[in-house]
Amino acid sequence: MMGAAINFIPFTIQRNVPGIGADVLPAYMVAMIPAFLAALAYAILASAMPRAGGSYVYASRSINPYFGFVASFSQWFGLSIAIGVVSYVIVPFMRDAALAVDATALAAWLESGPVRLTISLGFLWLFVGVNIRGIQLYEKTLIPLMFLMFGLGAIVIFAGFSFNHTDFANALMEKEGRNVTGLSDPDHGIFNFTYFFAATAVLFSSFIGFDSIAQAGGEAKNPNRNLPIAIGLTIAIVGTFYMLFTAAVYHAIPWQFVAAEAMEKDISAPGLLGYLLSPTLTMLILAGAVIALINDLPAMLLATSRLMFAWSEDGIFPSAAAKVHPKLHTPHVAIILSAIMSSIGILGCHFAGDFFLGVDLLLISMLVNFLVMCISVLMLPSRNPAIAERISFVKSRPLQATLAGLGALMLIGLIAVHINKDLNANVDAWYFHSTWTWLVVMAGASAIYFYKMNGLRKSGVDVEERFNQLPPE
Repeated sequence: MMGAAINFIPFTIQRNVPGIGADVLPAYMVAMIPAFLAALAYAILASAMPRAGGSYVYASRSINPYFGFVASFSQWFGLSIAIGVVSYVIVPFMRDAALAVDATALAAWLESGPVRLTISLGFLWLFVGVNIRGIQLYEKTLIPLMFLMFGLGAIVIFAGFSFNHTDFANALMEKEGRNVTGLSDPDHGIFNFTYFFAATAVLFSSFIGFDSIAQAGGEAKNPNRNLPIAIGLTIAIVGTFYMLFTAAVYHAIPWQFVAAEAMEKDISAPGLLGYLLSPTLTMLILAGAVIALINDLPAMLLATSRLMFAWSEDGIFPSAAAKVHPKLHTPHVAIILSAIMSSIGILGCHFAGDFFLGVDLLLISMLVNFLVMCISVLMLPSRNPAIAERISFVKSRPLQATLAGLGALMLIGLIAVHINKDLNANVDAWYFHSTWTWLVVMAGASAIYFYKMNGLRKSGVDVEERFNQLPPE
């Protein structure tokens, strides 16, 4: 789960939610609460239904197939766009690496639009190949990258807590001959509930990786036991790491400087700490950030492709998406289709001139999906008692209902905050509002669902029976 978001979202949020100021870390802590509750909902459902396409299977068997498909299509769309965002923000880290060694011409070249677009698409399709090649190459790629991410990310934490704002002010004056502005401005740094909860909703998007674990549930060893444990460990360990990482950077860099820089360009933790660190250490933490970005791509491609595979297996999506490569034994068509949507995400970031449109689309998609997961926990015993009996994680029904109910309430609140912020944003066209774009996509998903479901009924399929049973392992 530990991915690239920690390197830029807690800092570029100063542009997306101007006015959050010094309250980024408290907002992050609040965002972790509904994420933790959603993770518990996933773990409960995963213990009973360890199948490919996780969230789709959970909702379709707990509520009804329409909610399962629409919620998981929302998730597929959001994650596909997120893959595009991740690919697109690789280049600013490469730019910062060039600046760290005074290669200003190279940094300017990397900033040019066509170059950034080409490199972003190249990284994406490289890892499409990794996913199509199969699990052995996937495992050899991700496991070493995970240890490198934590090791290189730890440098950020230690470095951040080793310096303070005075050290940064001195370094900025020495390197660029300028002061940090706004430190004594009385109009900044005042707590504002509107900004705080808007930032909380955005920062929530950092905690989405655990859902990828569930999508490939049928491919895990001993999934009834291992999936819930993996989800629980993920949200606890990575959440703690995120808090320390964010606190360390803001301990060293005044938020006023972060906010001012965010308004001018895409910024990152390594780029900010580069003012204080040697070129060698700066290059190391930049390498950690790039590795985190690279690590995100194959995992999210795996998750999105398994969703498409599960839809096709149930007959509510074109059957081509369920094709498995005859030699490599991977769902290559689903992987390629997901990558095409991710490529559209890259183009969207490029032409919008800001990757936060992609973050906002991811956010509303995942908030809705997590809300449906909490509702699935609440409804599973009455809708499908036989499957509910299989739950092996948090077996107490009152505790299940309490956790899922609290999660649903908090997620509804975040959805309301996000929609309000989005619809009141000043943008150039309606499709730059993530809410309207998401609704258009969901309308398309609904059309696909009703068309395919009507076809199933006409062909004589017992739809009720099919969606009362778990897909074959």
